Formats: sequence, structure tokens, C-alpha cells
Amino acid sequence: MAALQKLGLVVALAGLAIVTPGGTMPLPIGVLPAVAQAPAPGAGGGPGVPPSEPLPLVEAPRDDAAPAPARIDTLLSELAEPGRKDWERLETEILRIWSRSGSPAMDLLLERGQKALAEEDYPTAVEHFSALIDHAPGFAEAWNSRATAYFLEGNFGLAMADVEHVLVLNPRHFGALTGLASMLEAMDEPRDALAALRMAAKLNPNRPGIKDEIARLEKQTGEVEL
Repeated sequence: MAALQKLGLVVALAGLAIVTPGGTMPLPIGVLPAVAQAPAPGAGGGPGVPPSEPLPLVEAPRDDAAPAPARIDTLLSELAEPGRKDWERLETEILRIWSRSGSPAMDLLLERGQKALAEEDYPTAVEHFSALIDHAPGFAEAWNSRATAYFLEGNFGLAMADVEHVLVLNPRHFGALTGLASMLEAMDEPRDALAALRMAAKLNPNRPGIKDEIARLEKQTGEVEL
């Protein structure tokens, strides 16, 4: 499992959703872009923030300081129940909670980045999300959103690095646990992709297509779970 060991986590990125405080926009699932390496964005003052709008540095929140932790635990427990008819409602509510930074200024940066993503202006989206990360490095959705931008640009290596940060901050992020699988498979790592999808399915078993994808990869790799 070389690719996952390189991340230091058994994780995935194929079902990424663009998350905003007002809702979600799922990534298109289909042909993946070609891998293209790019230099990591420099640290510093946050290129996505105009000089006229200085933002305070936000301390990285601990996991136990996350928004509505008890509510999240309940929602994730319900989402993990096979056969739930209301899984989409649960998923949407979880993603909405995860998209709240706790700061209106940070939420504004997130919205700017999402607007750039919607307009397919990926470099600008990366700038906004990088600025958000500079100011709120403990906000998992900042890393998740930049991973999405890198993914859409075809920068798989940078996307995977950001997904590692997402899952360090939020190990149960099912949005980051169904697409690194797509990238891993595209990178000829089907066993790692299978491991990632299995983890995603434990968190969100009712998402359409995930069981079929697991079965396909099990057949391909010969690794059938009893």
C-alpha cells in the first residue's frame, strides 16, 4: 500500500464535494485529469486576501473544539447505518456543519474560493484557499477545498498532500474518503483505492455506486472481504 503509506493514512479523495456554508456542490465523477506537478504555494500573507481586508490569524482548533461535536457524532452514527433512506439529508447536514469556520471573515474567503471553482478559475480558487489555510490552518474544509481545486487542475500530488491534512484534522471526513480512491486507481494503485473505498463505505454505506465500485476493485485485485 505504498501510496497510502506515503500519506501516512489509509484515506481517499474520489467523492470530494465542494462545501460552502450554504450547501454542497458534488464534484463530477468521470475521467480524471492527467497528473501535473506544480510547486507548492508559498506560505505567507495569503494571496487570496486583498491588502485592504487584513484577517486575524485563527488558532487551529482541536478536534474536541469542532462545531457541534455531539451533533456530528450523532449524525455520523446515523449516516453509517446501512439502508438509511434519509442518508442525503444526514450527509448534507454534516457537510454544512463542517463548512463552518466560526469566523465570518474565513467563511467569506471560503465562499470566494468556491465562486472561483464554480467559474473554473482554479488558480484563483487556490489563492483564496491558500489564504484561508494561512489564517485558519486548523480548518479542515480549507484544506479540503484546496484539494478539490488541485484535483480539478490535475495536480494529484498536491491534492493528495492536502487530503492528508484534511484527515489529520478530521479523520471521519467521508468526502475526502471516496476520491483519492479515483486518483489512486488512475495511478495504478487499485489495492490502495479499494482500501480507501472500504473505509468510505463504513462511514457512508448508502451512497449510490460505492458498493459496485468496491466489488469491481475486489474482482480486479482478488481481495474479497469475507
